[in-house]
Amino acid sequence: MRVVGLGGSLATGSKSRAALATALVGAEEAGAETDLLDLRELDLPMYSSEAEPTENVIRMVGILETADGLLWSSPLYQGSISGSFKNALDWLHLPSGNMYLTDKVIGLISVAGGTHGLQAINTMEFCVRALRAWAVPLVVPVQRGGLADEAVQRQLKTLGSEVVRIADHFVTEESPKHEKVCAEAAERLAAAA
Repeated sequence: MRVVGLGGSLATGSKSRAALATALVGAEEAGAETDLLDLRELDLPMYSSEAEPTENVIRMVGILETADGLLWSSPLYQGSISGSFKNALDWLHLPSGNMYLTDKVIGLISVAGGTHGLQAINTMEFCVRALRAWAVPLVVPVQRGGLADEAVQRQLKTLGSEVVRIADHFVTEESPKHEKVCAEAAERLAAAA
């Protein structure tokens, strides 16, 4: 089982990258191998349908395509996801010729200066659906400065472990009942809150 985190920001001390790293620890503790695709380190060119993908683009897309589960993290900029995060998603014209992440399980995180982090989460959920993937019912909007809070760290690690649990079900079941598994996860997470 391999879970890949995509996100962060172009800032040196990215809080969304730190939140993503914490969620990946939760995935590791649940038994997954993990990779972190840091947007700052990827240094992706601006997407254009006429541009040839760079080596970093091809590497990123290949890693995302072969992952069993994903964690996405973006700061909230101007009421939405960051431009660098959206640009990475725009490059998801996969080497297989399939531009979808069909049946990938994706956990969503945003970091915002206030309580508006759900705006970025909502944008990411639209992208998840457009890419034919499944969003984990638990989402974690983090207020800037909230990463030191033990409850926030616990939520991020729980999100990582839920990606592993649900992705494992999607990978191992012959005829998985994805909607049922996601509904059961939502009920379990609501009871824990």
